Amino acid sequence: MKRFFFIFSFFHFFIVTTVAQVGEYRTDFAVGVNGGYILSNVGFTPDVPQKMLGGMTAGVTFRYTCEKYFKSICAIVAEVNFAQTGWKEKIEGFQNQPLYYADDPENALHYERKMTYIQIPVFARLGWGMERKGLQGFFQIGPQIGFFLSELTDTNIVPGYEPTEPRSSNIVAQETMPVENKFDYGIVGGAGIEFSMPKVGHFLLEGRYYYGLGNIYGNSKSDYFGKSNFGQIVIKATYLFDIIKTKNDKIK
Repeated sequence: MKRFFFIFSFFHFFIVTTVAQVGEYRTDFAVGVNGGYILSNVGFTPDVPQKMLGGMTAGVTFRYTCEKYFKSICAIVAEVNFAQTGWKEKIEGFQNQPLYYADDPENALHYERKMTYIQIPVFARLGWGMERKGLQGFFQIGPQIGFFLSELTDTNIVPGYEPTEPRSSNIVAQETMPVENKFDYGIVGGAGIEFSMPKVGHFLLEGRYYYGLGNIYGNSKSDYFGKSNFGQIVIKATYLFDIIKTKNDKIK
């Protein structure tokens, strides 16, 4: 938890410092919806060979634009999202079961754990380009917290039946362990483009990466895993509409 509070304090200082700069004042506030696709895995120690697991994310977005400092448009962005995450194991071979035919591709061993979270990222954002009409590029970074809701396992592995060839890893404890830590936290950052149209709104497309600082399983000396943190690649589209706009004819 100390790492979380350190990271949160760092970004809080960054945001406050940004807002405190002397620039062209703004009080723009916009809200909207977002949706996208997540590719995720879990960084296990000891290592578990994996493929990226695909899932969906969707939620609401809030943005407060506070000023333009030189050519940088400064804003604070927050989201509340439902997100499907988890991991998918990379397993070699098939399983000798009475109902399966060995070497049939449909019977290749598979295991994946799907987990649903509420994720709340808060970003310090810098944009360059047009604010009200036209194209803008942006970069944003900040802390993210998550709250575990549910999990679902999809596998054709049946205990007691051996695979036709050795598995790619003999680390299998995670396959029967439920999530222990319901609270997740980490750092998320990304970049994207925004197209704005007067009286219509703002359309955003971005890519971001989340690195979890928490673990889904215990990591004490007596626990099986020393590390079990999330890594997530997110592609997301967002639509925002203005609630409050600064009255300034010079803003373009």
